[in-house]
Parts: sequence; structure tokens; C-alpha cells
Amino acid sequence: MNKDLKGALAWGGGILVVALAASYARHHGYVDNDTVTRLVVGLNGLMIAWFGNRIPKTVVPSACARQAQRVAGWSMVLSGLAYAGLWAFAPMQVAITAGCGAVIAGIVVTIGYCLWLRARAKTA
Repeated sequence: MNKDLKGALAWGGGILVVALAASYARHHGYVDNDTVTRLVVGLNGLMIAWFGNRIPKTVVPSACARQAQRVAGWSMVLSGLAYAGLWAFAPMQVAITAGCGAVIAGIVVTIGYCLWLRARAKTA
């Protein structure tokens, strides 16, 4: 089995276990609903950061592709950490709005940089 696939399955299984454990704790009155939501959704941000960290570690044939991978990795790591941090500490409405905005900004930065590299390669 591929190492990346094992990592993805581990993240998925881990999030499922945390969600089930948090739901059990909420059902028995140990935590409230808000804590369960913040915990599970915040883990998604950490998963985005983990996958962003994996992006530059894959092998690609060209220097432009390596540049794009570095930018994609950094933007996904930073946006995933911002997302997780907002879900951990910000008010709920701010976490929803700014957290989604952080992830979208990371995607926009990645796509914009790739398009800029492509335009630069066409002119050269």
C-alpha cells in the first residue's frame, strides 16, 4: 500500500475516532456541542496542513513544477494552521468565515502562482 494512502487513511480513521469519542463525551455530559464541533472541524485544518507539508516531498521532473509545489505546500500549511487556530480560539461565526477564507486564500495563491509560472514560461 502506498505511503500517502496509508497517511490519508490514518487521518480519516483518526478524525472518525475523535468524532466518535467526542460525541460519546457530549452524550454523557462531559463536553458541550460547541466543543465537539470545534474539535472535529479543527482537525480538518490540521489535516490540510499535513497534506500541504507532503506536497513538496513528491518528485516532479521540472524546476517550475518544484517551484509550484513549494508555494502550494506553504500556502496549504499556513492556511490549514490558520483554519485550525481559528476553530480553536475564535468565536464560532468568525471561525466559520475567516477559516473558510483562509483555506480559499491558500487555494487562490496556489492557482495564481501556477498561472503566473505558466505565463512566464510561455513568454520565455
